[in-house]
Amino acid sequence: MNNDEITRRSFVGIAAAGVAAAAAGTAEAQQVVETNVEIKTPDGTCDAAFIHPATGAHPAVIIWPDAFGLRQSMRDMGKRLASENGYSVLVVNPFYRVAKGTVYPNAATVDFQAERAKLTPLMGSITAAGTVEKDAPAFVAWLDSQPQVDKTKKIGTQGYCMGGPLVIRTAAAVPERIGAGASFHGGGLVTQQPTSPHLLAPKVKARMYFGVAANDDMQDPTAKTRLKEAFEAAKVPVEVELYPMAQHGWCVPDMPGGLYSKADAERGWSKLTALYKAALV
Repeated sequence: MNNDEITRRSFVGIAAAGVAAAAAGTAEAQQVVETNVEIKTPDGTCDAAFIHPATGAHPAVIIWPDAFGLRQSMRDMGKRLASENGYSVLVVNPFYRVAKGTVYPNAATVDFQAERAKLTPLMGSITAAGTVEKDAPAFVAWLDSQPQVDKTKKIGTQGYCMGGPLVIRTAAAVPERIGAGASFHGGGLVTQQPTSPHLLAPKVKARMYFGVAANDDMQDPTAKTRLKEAFEAAKVPVEVELYPMAQHGWCVPDMPGGLYSKADAERGWSKLTALYKAALV
């Protein structure tokens, strides 16, 4: 459901976070429309950005932001997917239960340690058990009700840092609709707990991609192997790739501390778009 203060803006060309479509070897950029929307869930109303090509119906994608939430850098990813690749993209506010709108407009200016007391409850509001399992079906149902979404095509979902495990939970919660999931520098994908996201693999029917940061891998070098083995055992198509020169957060342009790596981010983007091209059919 759209709110009363929806603004519609058209964008021509590629978002600032992207590169020229020709240079990336993609189709000619499309005009896209960005709308602020509200989606009813069992736990309340989630505010989100809905970004899609100006005409036609297209496969849908759900973006789960990192710990800094819905902001311009995440919207830019949605614009790039819509403009270069022709997807209808929902970029959600994962913290809607406790905070509306943009909490951190620019993550590059955030001192993570100084903000930890604020970030912990924000993150906890979505990482808690049962949250994604309520949200994902609501998001999918909303997308399937939009004329800009081609319901005959599978839906993709991607997540960054905190959003990585949310991708697995989304794919497990709506297995018949989610056709592809991609996690980039996802945190907590493999734990010792019975609720570890990788244990959801038998419920997943999507193709999966996991891009692993070098410093995350150093903390637990066995995690990537256990992750891959879990999905392979469930007969889920999966690729787990280590980015040996990339640090946690490398895909997001406004990550603090200079963590963004354009070369690695572009490699990850190529993997993402290839995944969607193969699976969102």
